[in-house]
Amino acid sequence: MPDVIAEGPFWLVFSFLTVVVFLRAQGTYWLGRWATSLTLRHARPRREWQRRLVDRLEASAADQGIAAIHRWGIGVVPVSFLTVGFQTMVNAGAGLLRMPWPTYTVAMIPGCLAWATIYSTIGFAVWEAALAAAAGSPWGIAGMVAAAIVVTASLLVRRRRRNARATHLRLVEPEAEAA
Repeated sequence: MPDVIAEGPFWLVFSFLTVVVFLRAQGTYWLGRWATSLTLRHARPRREWQRRLVDRLEASAADQGIAAIHRWGIGVVPVSFLTVGFQTMVNAGAGLLRMPWPTYTVAMIPGCLAWATIYSTIGFAVWEAALAAAAGSPWGIAGMVAAAIVVTASLLVRRRRRNARATHLRLVEPEAEAA
């Protein structure tokens, strides 16, 4: 972690982290809106990186964010900033749902402030303490390696299943149209 974040004045660190999370959340929201606008125009991106991005936004992870917004309403937006991972799903889901930008932004600001408060006070300290404790022990290092292997394997299995499902759907769709 850069020294300015670890040892800088609170107001500077807090302001920096607020801007960072604000830009990241807005970027995720606008990527979701962009993907939806392509879908509504029945267009597909031409560049490979854009296709991968749209495919990722249309994956089941964004569906969880959309379902949370449908279930709990706009209040899930600021609450999502208190989680890890779910925040991105909700921000992308808000964009995919084309939630009005002013409404989304007003709901997002308290979440950004809460996130910046946590990470400018205890967030990074807790993270560093956990890593130091794990790295100081052979069992901790083995646990970190095992966790990395499990996460990597899970992601690979999920990707293979999604690709197999997409291939199956492409093969089944022509049969359904012929009937």
